[in-house]
Amino acid sequence: MRNYNLIFKSLSVFFLFSILANAQNKSATISVKNNLDFLRKEIVVVSGKQLSDLIKGNKANDLRIKKEGTQQYVVLQWIDFDQDGVAYELLFQAEVPAKAKANYQVVFDGNIPLAESRIATYSRFVPERTDDYAWENDKVAFRTYGPDAQKRVEEKRQEGTLTSGIDLWLKRTDKPIINKWYAENAKKSGYYHIDHGEGYDPYQVGPSRGTGGTGIWEDNKLLVSKNFVSYKTIAVGPLRTVFELQYAAYSPYEVKETKRISLDLGSNFSKFEISIDVQKALPNYTTGITLHENKGEVKINKKEGWFRHAEKIDGVLLGEGIVLNPKLVNDAFSNVSKEKDRSDLLVVMQPKENKLTYYAGFAWQKSGQISNESDWDALLQKKAKMLANPLRVTIKGDK
Repeated sequence: MRNYNLIFKSLSVFFLFSILANAQNKSATISVKNNLDFLRKEIVVVSGKQLSDLIKGNKANDLRIKKEGTQQYVVLQWIDFDQDGVAYELLFQAEVPAKAKANYQVVFDGNIPLAESRIATYSRFVPERTDDYAWENDKVAFRTYGPDAQKRVEEKRQEGTLTSGIDLWLKRTDKPIINKWYAENAKKSGYYHIDHGEGYDPYQVGPSRGTGGTGIWEDNKLLVSKNFVSYKTIAVGPLRTVFELQYAAYSPYEVKETKRISLDLGSNFSKFEISIDVQKALPNYTTGITLHENKGEVKINKKEGWFRHAEKIDGVLLGEGIVLNPKLVNDAFSNVSKEKDRSDLLVVMQPKENKLTYYAGFAWQKSGQISNESDWDALLQKKAKMLANPLRVTIKGDK
């Protein structure tokens, strides 16, 4: 795995503003509380005042975290959103039993080797396949399409794709596959459409929403953007990958979208944080899941805020889903069309202050993550409960 020591070397000026000579913590305890009735293994974020209080007069690149009562140090990741050399978030993965609390000890000792992980998250722009943007973790992989792919369609050239839908890559390994599959596909076109033992891409997006694409529902029609026009990679792992996609104005409302998309280690769901710039008020904002040939099964749970499609591709079950705060949902329904790739399960939402957050993802039976539709429903229900009941993080410093 990549040596993440390089990340810390760029943080030499990190939190200089909070150096307090008389208030330096030698150690601290981070308590993570789980109020739900099942084990949770999630990425914990320490940011803002909590992070500045935790660091105080110590050096950020000396920080280490271990599970209390053990010598088991956990993998860390710093996130620098504006890439100015100052990190704004500290991430680590916590494992908390049902209805319980887990404690993690923070120490400042640069002589302790940084913990590394065999698995990771990853994302990148892919110019060698026109201009895809692809992202993955140990469970799932996704991609979407840029301006060159759009231009190729408009000019009727090969290798074109015109859609703002989200494509799924069905992987059955926890190892990274993006770079390998693209490299092999460059040698032999169509490589990743065949399962060579790690999974493959049989998923058809077309003009549909794929899983998590967006639009505006008006007059019984879905208005959608074209491909993204620019991108920004913010972080690539090991615990979280983060990037942004910009979309050109579309529809009579002249909607411009910025999508900040992130994917955590161990999660089946990408997080979509949408910022919208419009010339006049939108009637709604909509996300969806392709219904392909309308042979799958749809479930709509407005009360809990989860929506799913279950279908078989090449005889194997694929579950796709969207999860969000149920208070944001105006409506949800299957929009069935006779046109190819125009049928979608649509979730119609009302953004607040032109911002909106939802989660979209999937599980593939061949990966071993689910065995049937009920397993997928259970994962969606758990995700909805986790969003409604976030882990509670408290920090106590010891001087």
